[in-house]
Amino acid sequence: MSRTQRLFDLIQLLRRHRYPVTGAALAAELGVSVRTLYRDIGTLQAQGAHIEGEPGLGYVLRPGFMLPPLMFSEDEIEALVLGSRWVVDRADTRLGSAARNALAKIAAVLPGDLREMLDTSTLLIGPGADIPAGEAELPLIRQAIRLERKLDITYCDLQDAASARTIWPFALAFFDHIRIVVAWCELRQAFRHFRADRITSLTISEQRYPRRRQTLLKEWREIEGVQPQ
Repeated sequence: MSRTQRLFDLIQLLRRHRYPVTGAALAAELGVSVRTLYRDIGTLQAQGAHIEGEPGLGYVLRPGFMLPPLMFSEDEIEALVLGSRWVVDRADTRLGSAARNALAKIAAVLPGDLREMLDTSTLLIGPGADIPAGEAELPLIRQAIRLERKLDITYCDLQDAASARTIWPFALAFFDHIRIVVAWCELRQAFRHFRADRITSLTISEQRYPRRRQTLLKEWREIEGVQPQ
């Protein structure tokens, strides 16, 4: 376990205790020596942690201390790397580039031992299916979702019948083989799922749709039985 991870775990452990806990008990739970525990407490106090107490009496963390910016556990680092690699491999080009940039910014401010872990993560993404057609439209769809704007689309169904639709897009689902736009369809007056590769044209309307995307997402989840992630 890295020292950064150990300090992170110590803070989390102290947060779970409302009353003073002995150094011996903390050391045992962390799997370190009491001497190491005292040294780590001193380090955190020097960083501004309001840890009160002394050897033999116990320690308690007073409210108000926040960890330094971008302090992650080892599991959180691995989750960030794995998620970013998935986005680079599976999402559209612009989103993949954004994932690389975000990971580079995180790496620039991490402590040295965690930065090394980020650079050498052994969690890999296996080869996926070829990204289907329609990738070029995904940035525009994401923009419409962010701005809560209507989309005027031409959609070709599985029978190759084309129809003009005005939709309220509020979510975008990424699968290995397809990308699905989740939206309210004005034509059908219901929630509908549109495959991005079957949208043959689209235009972002100047009109905002009349309901918030969070409300639409909540109602869709209730209808579809989808649990929040």
